[in-house]
Amino acid sequence: MAMNPFKTFLLPELLQGLWLTRRTLFSNKTTLNYPEEKTPQSPRFRGLHALRRYANGQERCIACKLCEAVCPAVCITIDSEVGPDGTRRTSRYDIDLFKCIYCGFCEEACPVDAIVLTRIHEYHMEKRGENIMSKDKLLAVGDRYEAMIAADRAADAPFR
Repeated sequence: MAMNPFKTFLLPELLQGLWLTRRTLFSNKTTLNYPEEKTPQSPRFRGLHALRRYANGQERCIACKLCEAVCPAVCITIDSEVGPDGTRRTSRYDIDLFKCIYCGFCEEACPVDAIVLTRIHEYHMEKRGENIMSKDKLLAVGDRYEAMIAADRAADAPFR
């Protein structure tokens, strides 16, 4: 291959890079100061899981185990028992957050909208075992954020 003296001595690639830097140096930046400023989220954002209750306080989950069956990551574990009134309810509902891929299949498979993925994405674990969301933790998240969950479900209803 023959060497091109123009490319060798004038370095056009370097000049193109410097021109790009000069052009973008004084433009407006789109960086956010994260803890103070937050980007808007879609109502369809899939974050932390929650179990919902009916308006009378009864938990929605009927232990049909469809969410456990459809989960591609096999991160949901459900045990059920028959209550004194003859209804089937969950005695154990665990989700391993380390295994979960937040695909939303569990939410789509649920016939009673018991399990939902909230817009909560700022959570962490400090101790071993905190990655397992038990039934009590899931119900607590659902109780705490029910207003947000209901508003998100209502906003998404026309598209379902």
